[in-house]
Amino acid sequence: MHVNHNAEGSDDSDTERDHRSSTRSDPSSSRTGARGMNGLSDPDLRRAASVADLPDAAPIHPYWAAKRHLTCGNTTPPPPGTPQMIPWRAAPGKIKTAHAALVLCLNIDVDPPDVIKTNPCAVLEAWVDPHTMPSHKALEVIGQNLQHQFEGLNPKISYKPILDPSKDDLKRFCANLRKSAMDDAVLFHYNGHGVPKPTPSGELWCFNRNYTQYIPVALQEIQSWLRSPCIFIWDCSAAGNLLSNFVKFAEQRDNDAKLHGGGYPEGMPPFSECIQLAACAADEQLPSCPELPADLFTSCLTSPIDIALRYFLLTNQLPNDISTDQVMQLPGDLKDRRTPLGELNWIFTAITDTIAWTTFPREVFTRLYRSDLLIASLFRNFLLAERIMKNYHCTPHTYPPLPSTNTHPLWASWDLAVDACLRQLPDLLKNTEPSIAKDVSLGARNRRQAARTDPATQPGASINPHEKPYSYIPSRFFADQLTAFEVWISRGGSALTKPGPLSLPVHVPPDQIPNLDGPSSVAPYVAGSLDQSEHHLVPRKPPDQLPIVLQVLLSQPHRLRALILLSQFMDLGPWAVHLALTIGIFPYIARLLQAAGHDLKPVLIFIWARISAVDPSCQVDLYNNQGYKYFASALVGQDDPRQGVFPNGSEHKAMCAFILSTIARDYAHGQNACWRERVFDACFDHLDEGDFLLRQWSALCIAQIWDANDEIKVYGMERDMQDKLIALLSDDSPEVRSAALYALSTFLGASGSSDPNKLGGGGTGTMYQFDEREHFRREVAVVTGAALAIKEDASPMVRKELLVLISCLVKEWRGYFIVCAWLYWEEDRRWKDGEDQHPDDGLAGMAIADWLESYGDDEDYRTENRVFLSSFFTIFSILLELSVDPYHEVATNAQTIVDYIMALLLESPFTRLDSTTLNRPPHHMSDSESSHSQGGLRQRVPSDQSSTRNGQTTPSQSSRPALTRSETVTSTISSGVSNTLRRTSSFANALKSLAGNIAFPSVEDGRSSPKPPQPAGQERTEIVQGVSRPPSPNLNYAQYTSPYSRPESPEDNYSRTSTLVSYGYSQHATDPQPPSMEFMPSNVMEALMEEDMERLKARRRVGNHSRHGHSGHRDGFGGIPSPSGSTFSMDSGVIMGLGTGDRIRDVLPLKSRFYDWCCEYFKEPQMRQPEVDEPGSVQYNYQVWRQQRNEQVYEATEKQAREAPRCRWEKPVNTIQINGLPLSLAFHAFDPHLVIANESDMITVWDWIKRKRLNRFFNGNPRGTSITSLHIINQDVGGIILTAAADGMIRLYRNYDPSLCSGPVQMVSAFRGLSELLPVKRGSGVITDWKQYGGTLMVGGDSRIIRVWDAHTESQVMDLETNADSPVTALVSDSGSSFVFLASFGDGSVKVFDRRQEEDDAVVREYHQHSSWVQNVKWHPTLAGQFLSGSVDGEVKLWDIRGGDAPLQGWDLFPQGLSAFDVHEQTEVFAATSSLSPSNWRSQRTEVRSLESKRAIGSLTASLTVPPPRESMTPFTPKSSSLAFHPREMVYGVGFWDGTVRIMGCKLSSVS
Repeated sequence: MHVNHNAEGSDDSDTERDHRSSTRSDPSSSRTGARGMNGLSDPDLRRAASVADLPDAAPIHPYWAAKRHLTCGNTTPPPPGTPQMIPWRAAPGKIKTAHAALVLCLNIDVDPPDVIKTNPCAVLEAWVDPHTMPSHKALEVIGQNLQHQFEGLNPKISYKPILDPSKDDLKRFCANLRKSAMDDAVLFHYNGHGVPKPTPSGELWCFNRNYTQYIPVALQEIQSWLRSPCIFIWDCSAAGNLLSNFVKFAEQRDNDAKLHGGGYPEGMPPFSECIQLAACAADEQLPSCPELPADLFTSCLTSPIDIALRYFLLTNQLPNDISTDQVMQLPGDLKDRRTPLGELNWIFTAITDTIAWTTFPREVFTRLYRSDLLIASLFRNFLLAERIMKNYHCTPHTYPPLPSTNTHPLWASWDLAVDACLRQLPDLLKNTEPSIAKDVSLGARNRRQAARTDPATQPGASINPHEKPYSYIPSRFFADQLTAFEVWISRGGSALTKPGPLSLPVHVPPDQIPNLDGPSSVAPYVAGSLDQSEHHLVPRKPPDQLPIVLQVLLSQPHRLRALILLSQFMDLGPWAVHLALTIGIFPYIARLLQAAGHDLKPVLIFIWARISAVDPSCQVDLYNNQGYKYFASALVGQDDPRQGVFPNGSEHKAMCAFILSTIARDYAHGQNACWRERVFDACFDHLDEGDFLLRQWSALCIAQIWDANDEIKVYGMERDMQDKLIALLSDDSPEVRSAALYALSTFLGASGSSDPNKLGGGGTGTMYQFDEREHFRREVAVVTGAALAIKEDASPMVRKELLVLISCLVKEWRGYFIVCAWLYWEEDRRWKDGEDQHPDDGLAGMAIADWLESYGDDEDYRTENRVFLSSFFTIFSILLELSVDPYHEVATNAQTIVDYIMALLLESPFTRLDSTTLNRPPHHMSDSESSHSQGGLRQRVPSDQSSTRNGQTTPSQSSRPALTRSETVTSTISSGVSNTLRRTSSFANALKSLAGNIAFPSVEDGRSSPKPPQPAGQERTEIVQGVSRPPSPNLNYAQYTSPYSRPESPEDNYSRTSTLVSYGYSQHATDPQPPSMEFMPSNVMEALMEEDMERLKARRRVGNHSRHGHSGHRDGFGGIPSPSGSTFSMDSGVIMGLGTGDRIRDVLPLKSRFYDWCCEYFKEPQMRQPEVDEPGSVQYNYQVWRQQRNEQVYEATEKQAREAPRCRWEKPVNTIQINGLPLSLAFHAFDPHLVIANESDMITVWDWIKRKRLNRFFNGNPRGTSITSLHIINQDVGGIILTAAADGMIRLYRNYDPSLCSGPVQMVSAFRGLSELLPVKRGSGVITDWKQYGGTLMVGGDSRIIRVWDAHTESQVMDLETNADSPVTALVSDSGSSFVFLASFGDGSVKVFDRRQEEDDAVVREYHQHSSWVQNVKWHPTLAGQFLSGSVDGEVKLWDIRGGDAPLQGWDLFPQGLSAFDVHEQTEVFAATSSLSPSNWRSQRTEVRSLESKRAIGSLTASLTVPPPRESMTPFTPKSSSLAFHPREMVYGVGFWDGTVRIMGCKLSSVS
């Protein structure tokens, strides 16, 4: 939510301004963080504030900088220094006080022997003077009064006055109390003013039956009578003796119980957990000041306002000489906050709560102040007792011991409130008739007042009815405290600070605390100092007014303001929400859901969204108190005319959808409640809303409502909700696409539970309204539609969710996938063996034909089965492609699914077929073969150090003709195999790798723990032969699960090694010999498919049995889906499918983290500016400096650009040496960075001024491919390196500058830029052009299309037909907002494209004057509409798109050939480098020419000592050197084949 700064307005308006938020319809801005280093924001930064708030920073939008690019949908681990969350709910065994014994040992008129009383002295006991009536009567009245005083604290407890008891009476009463209380707590109040002081050994006194002796009672006896739990109040002199001895005896009892009896009975806490309050220390005497009652301690605990007012009169001089009698007539009711007395009581509660909150540890506060009403009241009032009694040399004590609070600054606020109230007392009492006895307490007066029915006799009734009564002026205490709270939030309290006395207390192990002042060898975060500097900071100490804000919620006038301030505080993060919950806000906020006030709705929704995000267990509370109806009505309601009052109604509806989804998550009652309130239908309707956040959370709410709920899934299917969700897969927002996939996954059986052990299963449930065939068809249709829509999505987060969906289908229909895997294997082997027969003639083709023949003459049935198999095969092919995805986490998840299918294949009856090739080892290539053919793999070891089975290969360069798709399923499968094999490793090699790497997971149950990336060195110098490892993402949670590992159990002496397979052989030493029988491949196919169908039938039977009594079943359907639980029918007569996979671990479906990741949105600040936009922060200052520096570069280079065409470009700047051929160069526009890619996959980053290598890492593209395109994007705010390799993959990297980031380089994202690369013998690979304005990436190359990607939405915009038979060799966009771009081709043509045209008609101009491969094409630096092109034959031509087809001018620079060509973007200069040939290799010349003077203005000749190899070092882009101008500076770089990069500059006359 944005902060809307407003210069004017009242307190309330200033407070409300932060609560409002601007409407966001931006499709992908949900987690677009603020600008950070290297173009990326920090993981916990949010949307920046309005640009108008930034005085110096221009609105720059960095791409690939959102939160999803840092996390890929994985939940962010808490940073070091995160406060430890103390449970805010009272523990299940919390103290509940049920009965109380009020023991009074007064023996009126008889003083104990060890007490010498002063004269006068304190005499009042329970506000009764015992000497004004007979002693026995006085004792009864005192007992009654004391009981009434305690009832004022909690009237629901049974209080039993025990008056001057004998020891036997005391024992009997105590035993009866414990019997009545059972496991609840008992309050034992002891007033020993009429007996001797307790002994140092811990004995208190009572009487014998005749009151002739004092009888000692040992504390051990009381402990035995009352047992535990108990609360003791010791109101007597030397009370400290009782407290200390009780603790000592309690510890002895507890230790004895542990040693001898093994502890106490269940439900009985230890004695040491008993609570005690003592009036004074062991060596102290109770005060005897006559102005105060004798039972001062008890009076403070039970009548705090009476004592506080009397004490105030004693210690402060007020005008008008207000007397105690007048104070006792203070008008009002203690429970009516609108009256003076009630307001004082309210203020006292708020102040004592706040003193306790700010002084005591959180655990102690929660236990004493938030678990039981009576205990909370006693301890609040104890603070007053401590304040007053310490002035009389008494030190009250408690157990557990508490810090001193008598000097807390808030007591001054209490005195001020009392002063303001009492100053009005004479006016309040003027013209009123006193009617209350002077020695009665305010509490007693209230009771008498409530008993009266005649209003005329009420105190304060006016004697003169014609005189206007005085109007009480309420205290400003709460308004002032709210203002202080607001000041804390708005004036820096919300900002972060360094750990210290002013910060929130943190609980971090000592070994994790970073040294913030000195250098540290271990970085506290993966990334380094500047872009992660926020992680050195922690929240500030919370404001003292937080408990007061809680009290203000009780007041109608202040409620809205308090809620808005509370929402601003809770917006600061989970720690703030947790503090608010700990303070006790939950019941207040829950009660407000019953309020009808429309003005509270937006802020209540906001607060509940934060609470639900931090503590999902609130779902039960919201269900029990029917709070879900509040949010359901806000989400569903559309006809309410007041709805327009809502600021950002769609955002609040998104919050409601989120809250309701948390109520429904893994909670059947919540699901059904949402169903009854029509939340499901409302979410369905909101999927079309304009706000992406509402679309996203509507889909996620649908996902949680129908998760494992058959009835709701049936309804959703009837409404075609799955089709609506599939349509949502083309949404602009990656978050919405992921949410739609998440909803489809839970529909297909994935678990939405937060429990990581609940994987789900059971498909779509019963779907009893369909027959089995239709049910099957719909499940397959959902996954097929989603897979085709998402398989080439640019967001790895979205592709991850697709794999979860596919894994659900694999779990339920694994037989079909086994068949597809076998067909793929046979087709792959046929191709590898070089068999060229028609696809129908192969083993797979014949098996399919036989299988279809078994269906007889029913053509429709055969067609339907053919479509089913084609759909499964399409999904399987997509799985194989995703298993070699460039993003490690996607690839690992896909490998888990593929290996599961392959393991099932090796366990299947297919291995017992005589005709299969499964039992033959895969074709093994020699090293020489593999290095020059597409079968050669560079195996990539992932970042978590685990072995994988998949590698990658170059796109196929085989001359094998492309198979045309036809109506036959065999042709479809053959085509799928050939197309997939161009992008994946050999299936046979993959299977071989699986066999060799089965047991690599290092944990017992086969699930590798997620390992976030560990800080590493700046570069990897050790390269294993043939292995390259690309950088890991910021959060690398790649988690492979082996299909062969499962926990050992006594019932199953299963040896994992027995399942090791070698080169595809599936016979195990422990296996019995298979039954001797002959069967055909089609029989196996039919058996496996029928086994799947039987599994569906069993699922439907189980579901139908439980349908009418929905029990919220969760994890699958009672074990039916597990591979070992085959449900195949013996009656079918085909038994080959029985027991398929009985050795395979059930690892599917995959578990998604996406929902939890989305929930983080509501945990993170929305109102506060991110640290990067906070003026004065390190990041803000850096960005302001950077922008100013960039502007200086602009100014300086503009001047140089005007002069450069007339100067010589022969100034040597630097020379850099790299390993290999510097095939691609890219200069950073503002930083002195040069990125160099060699002919394989190594990328180096250099400071070209200091000639210092900053970083080196590997791109991870397969052997035999090259990085053919290189860019630095987001240069204004840092930089991200974008690479395109000949395998079609686009990869992006951050953190390459070690001066800003101490951590390793991180992969930001990766995706397949081009899917259908043509097998060209000498191609260009993949060519890209990046347009920062608008975030457009164009990808072409060895393809007949140019694909346009939108970086903002991470989706394809269009595929433009090139209408050419040769590869694209260069792409260049026009500057600014133009839609026109240029493309050059290998056949010598240059074409002008307009993206506003139709995709197949986007070419608007063509030029064919070049007769050979065009190396590069560039726009004219200064003249619009003109461009230059350079071809391999050495010709450079200047064109004008407004002119004819002939060039304006031509240069024939190098007749022997041109290797590289470039044009400076700012000045009228271009350069070209000559080619090397076997006959002319000793020197290579680079020439710089001026477009202004038409002559050469610079030349560079490089001498070579070793001839280049006969064969090109790369099969792509026929060039032996590289050339690139700096985007701004008058500098260019030339890379030569020997690894040398020469950097040359312009000799400007204005520069010395």
